[in-house]
Amino acid sequence: MTQLTQPNAPSERLYFRQLLSGRDFAVGNQVAEQMVNFVYLIGDRESRECVIVDPAYAVNDLLTIAASDEMNVVGALATHYHPDHVGGSMMGWNIDGIAALLDQVDVPIHVQQLEAEWVMRTTGVSADHLHQHQPGDVVKVGQVEICLVHTPGHTPGSQCFLVDNCLVAGDTLFLEGCGRTDLPGSNPEQMYDSLKTLEALPDQTVVFPGHRYSDPSSRSLDEVRLTNHVFKPKTKSDWLQWFS
Repeated sequence: MTQLTQPNAPSERLYFRQLLSGRDFAVGNQVAEQMVNFVYLIGDRESRECVIVDPAYAVNDLLTIAASDEMNVVGALATHYHPDHVGGSMMGWNIDGIAALLDQVDVPIHVQQLEAEWVMRTTGVSADHLHQHQPGDVVKVGQVEICLVHTPGHTPGSQCFLVDNCLVAGDTLFLEGCGRTDLPGSNPEQMYDSLKTLEALPDQTVVFPGHRYSDPSSRSLDEVRLTNHVFKPKTKSDWLQWFS
């Protein structure tokens, strides 16, 4: 099990916003309203810099929200390659995603190294725009440090983001359930290991998921451990019985 170190993220400087697709941005977008994705803005209040986590729908809306907070977007973080997180074609719809973001601002797109090829195929974005990371790398935004946690299972290069006591969990961990493991690149055994890594974080860690599949929009990890059925299996063999 991977041991994680809490990054340096001075709380008084931390800028953190959770935005719901179809409500806070991309209003009227049928796919955005259906998929109920969360997008996050994370940055440094003093340096006025921020990154966008999973900019898929209505990128201009997200840039406008950041600008209204007097924040300058200096990058994007991708949890994984699926079109509702980074853009591309899904269910017959074209989602603008990181390609549209790069048309507006020349910023790095931070991806896990094992996800880079998938992201390029899905979005059409070239490798030149992708900053490929190793597990445990830290992205620094001003003085705020964001730890990149490799959590394969939903996809090979899925990653979560740990900043202060906030865990942006993408599609690895929801408040109820976890990401699917029957899609291209998914792996149930890896998902079990990734959930164990997240389970070991401090009780006060607040889980911020990639979709609003339940109320509330976030919850402390100690509560999630108690209520989320994915933490019930105590061994990998017990877990894998769910998939047999």
